[in-house]
Amino acid sequence: MFKAIITALGLSVAVQAQATTVFDVFRETQSSAIMSQARTQGLDWKVGDQNNYNLDMGGFIKGSMSMKCREISSEGLWVDQDMDLGFAGKQQASMLIDPNTGEIKKMIVNGKEQQVPKQNVEIISVTEDKITVPAGTFECIHAVIKDKDNNQETNAWINPEQIPLSGMLKTIQPSQFGEVNVELTSFNKAK
Repeated sequence: MFKAIITALGLSVAVQAQATTVFDVFRETQSSAIMSQARTQGLDWKVGDQNNYNLDMGGFIKGSMSMKCREISSEGLWVDQDMDLGFAGKQQASMLIDPNTGEIKKMIVNGKEQQVPKQNVEIISVTEDKITVPAGTFECIHAVIKDKDNNQETNAWINPEQIPLSGMLKTIQPSQFGEVNVELTSFNKAK
């Protein structure tokens, strides 16, 4: 379990200091977790692995997000992320990830290649926990992560053994729009 915890920690932890949208905040969280998971045990994702989430930005912007492993090629893993924030807009992002290192090799957002974000985070605490989200009740780890660039903390609840891709069950993180809450509503682990 400890190896899986360390693995998933990165996927749910980092926040970009100069994030301009909730999309940027969430993209940073995922990128860090992917790196951590690959460094500890490699990424054992399969085409068809999918997670679905509710997003809530301080109660005034609500939406949904879906993450899916689309393709595994000699270049790496392609993960698609679709977000819908109602009146605040939609975003489609694809990341090419090295399964051995977790490095994001390429990021395409709404059809345009983007610079891969950098992280500067510190893990404040990691504890065992249990959490209930719309997808069910899960044993997990609760990590508190500090973004050293802007001195803000993110709370992440993770279970990489049961939940595919990032292992993320829930995150609460600050943004310029207020507190961003992300909760798992359903998932599919491909066979």
